[in-house]
Amino acid sequence: MTETPRITTPFDGQSTAAEAVTAAAVDLTGRRAIVTGAASGIGVETARALAGAGAEVTLAVRDTAAGERAAEDIRASADGARVHVRRLDLADLASVAEFTSAWQGPLHLLVNNAGVMMTPETRTPSGWELQFATNHYGHFALTTGLHPALAAAGGARVVALSSVAHLRSGVDFDDPHFLRQAYDPSLAYARSKTANVLFAVEAQRRWADDGITVNAVHPGAILETGLSRHLSQEALDNAVSNGGYTFKTREQGAATSVVVATWPALDGVGGRYFEDGNEALPHRPGMHGGVAAHALDPEAAARLWEMSVDAVLPARA
Repeated sequence: MTETPRITTPFDGQSTAAEAVTAAAVDLTGRRAIVTGAASGIGVETARALAGAGAEVTLAVRDTAAGERAAEDIRASADGARVHVRRLDLADLASVAEFTSAWQGPLHLLVNNAGVMMTPETRTPSGWELQFATNHYGHFALTTGLHPALAAAGGARVVALSSVAHLRSGVDFDDPHFLRQAYDPSLAYARSKTANVLFAVEAQRRWADDGITVNAVHPGAILETGLSRHLSQEALDNAVSNGGYTFKTREQGAATSVVVATWPALDGVGGRYFEDGNEALPHRPGMHGGVAAHALDPEAAARLWEMSVDAVLPARA
């Protein structure tokens, strides 16, 4: 954990994305944003709040038909909203490269919202475990590929969506893709979510001088999304009774992403992990939530970056 003071805001777990931009009269006119996975769930609400505050928002989605429906819904709810749809499959580095190479001009906000959770054992054409490949490698390739556009914006912000699941495990650098151990979908998800936080830590260290700030967020538990499609009803019931979860609406789930992307007091503040609209406290035994020390470890963050470069750049070339 950094020695600097913990960041707090007026928001909490019940705040909505719309409240996050209206409370400080955030004006994003002239700014451009990308939200991945914005065809549904909290991605739509994140994009809606940013567009409602004046940003020109690109929905980066696998299913462009669903993306167009989401874009029409946003336009209908926010007069004059400028919303575009572009295809992006984070599990396919060729798709990521096509997306980044086609982007023109500065990029002020990037919300890495898309993700998969607790999928059956699945491997990408590169042989990577799907959750680590999508949630981390895909967003790593996307964000590093967009680095010139972020640097050109001056004061750009990147938001990486993590999860409370990161508390379960750090990244297994010796076997990140479950090649030598039995596949465990929840463990694979946890490792990918720790990777999202470690990415924010190292990207902040590397890119602060470029005027780019990078933070990770836990949106909370939201049932109204496709992310939980692989969870049984028993698992969901157990999360409520034993896991300490309070489920949020999609609008509430999008709030922390929007706070971290727009709240004026966060200018230049990066490499941190937020939940319920505020910087998280260090996790301790018996506590639900907080941030694990292994997710903020600068040595692990640097190691993950180098591992990711070795994996992604040859595949991208």
